[in-house]
Amino acid sequence: MLPRVEHELHRRRRSRNVGLLVVLLAFVALVFGLSVVKITQGDMMQGYDHRPRSSMLPQDSDPPAPNAAPVAAPGTPAALQAATQEVEQ
Repeated sequence: MLPRVEHELHRRRRSRNVGLLVVLLAFVALVFGLSVVKITQGDMMQGYDHRPRSSMLPQDSDPPAPNAAPVAAPGTPAALQAATQEVEQ
């Protein structure tokens, strides 16, 4: 039986493959680490869907009363009715 002799080209390819394996494992470890940190932070995780979110708006310092009567839009029948009632009083 003949002894197996490894060619130089195979050794170079193996070292490149091992280097690529190290780089890929480092990338996977980085992504995994970032994911773990983001999950354990406990912040509100909301996806960005290009729509305004009420949770991101500043709090109103003078909010309206909870049972405030609605105001009719100008030019609607309800607004005309309210205007005639004010004139009569």
